[in-house]
Amino acid sequence: MPSTHQAGHDPYAALRVPAFRRYSIAFILSVIAGQVQTTAVGWEIAHNAATASDSALRLGILGLVLAIPTLLLSLPAGQIADWLDRKKLFMFQQVALGVCAIALTIVSGVFHASPHALMLTYAFVLVGAAGATVGRPSREALMSGLIPPSLYPNAITWNSTSFELSSMVGPGLGGMIISISSPAMAYLLSAIAWGIALVLIGTLPSSKAERKPAGAPRESALASLTQGVRFVFRTKLLLAALTLDLFAVLFGGAVFLLPIFAEDILHVGPTGFGWLRAASSIGAVSMAMIQAHMKPFKKAGWALLATVSGFAIATIVFGLSRSYTLSFVMLMLTGAFDNISVVIRHSLVPLLTPDRMRGRVFAVNQIFVGSSNELGGLESGLSAWWLGAARSVVLGGVASLAVVLLVGAGFKQVRELGSLHDVRPADDDISDAERQAQNKGAALV
Repeated sequence: MPSTHQAGHDPYAALRVPAFRRYSIAFILSVIAGQVQTTAVGWEIAHNAATASDSALRLGILGLVLAIPTLLLSLPAGQIADWLDRKKLFMFQQVALGVCAIALTIVSGVFHASPHALMLTYAFVLVGAAGATVGRPSREALMSGLIPPSLYPNAITWNSTSFELSSMVGPGLGGMIISISSPAMAYLLSAIAWGIALVLIGTLPSSKAERKPAGAPRESALASLTQGVRFVFRTKLLLAALTLDLFAVLFGGAVFLLPIFAEDILHVGPTGFGWLRAASSIGAVSMAMIQAHMKPFKKAGWALLATVSGFAIATIVFGLSRSYTLSFVMLMLTGAFDNISVVIRHSLVPLLTPDRMRGRVFAVNQIFVGSSNELGGLESGLSAWWLGAARSVVLGGVASLAVVLLVGAGFKQVRELGSLHDVRPADDDISDAERQAQNKGAALV
């Protein structure tokens, strides 16, 4: 029987690129650090609250704190990613996150009894989120520059696997550290992991965006800043995929409410909470390994709609469940379904976008994805404060299903999307004046 590689599909093609391997190790360390810290922050904030409703409100505010940098800084971050060395900006992200983790260590270990501890925690989480936002478009664009375009889907699959594997290990590790030691120790270990990632990123090749064609007119700063937004709204397939992600996750995310489910509904301690946080990533890693060895979907658009629907249904069942085992399985399924949609959506961004605009388009992607996760935390916290955690999650899953139906009916580009290998960069990313300049240059040749 012929091997997978011999049959023409090499599931490890991207991992055979040395620079991509180093990038992946740094990325894994960085995500594990972030998950450990997020688990510790969520547990500490919820555990120190007086009531379940107070806990829900505090967790909702945490979601808002995390969303603010995404909404305010993503577009400038994308602009910077297309101007400066993307590797250095990725390194800056690790430095900012590590410094804030050290600050949280001090707040938790020294000032935890202070009445200002909660506000200090929010403040340092905000600063760390700002640093992460500034570096994220550069990180995404840097990865695209390490491999040839033909390997993008495979690299996205492994990048998603790295993220989910880290998201699986991180929360469980975070819960274990909290149970054995304290949240302060979790923050300190996160800072150390970010430091190691910083060293690895320093070994990667520098990367700058491709420049505009010769003779193309200069854009104003505002026009350049918003070009990524204009490109996304002109590219209907990309707009549909990002819209699906934004609203499905906004309504369907239950992660921010897991501390409440762990303590008040499922009655488990910090270790059980950590594994609940890891459950979706366990499902995602399992699915990612399956996807890596599968041939690409022939009808990627329908696969996207089907998997987001599965994500919503699993979310509804999780909200209704009172069994720890059933809840764990449903969270695993949300991760498995989400992994398929993540690979499809995240492959579309570099495949449809010219290199010189990737930082700005990844920034728009960050607004859609980041705001859906963090504003989803705010929405979940406020609705749980009003309706209760279980009802909030169930209604969110129903709303996610409605979003899938609307996107599927409203965007024929999604329904018509075939294999990702057939996707080519969109050609309407430039202004009429720039296109005329290009045509003039071609005529001279």
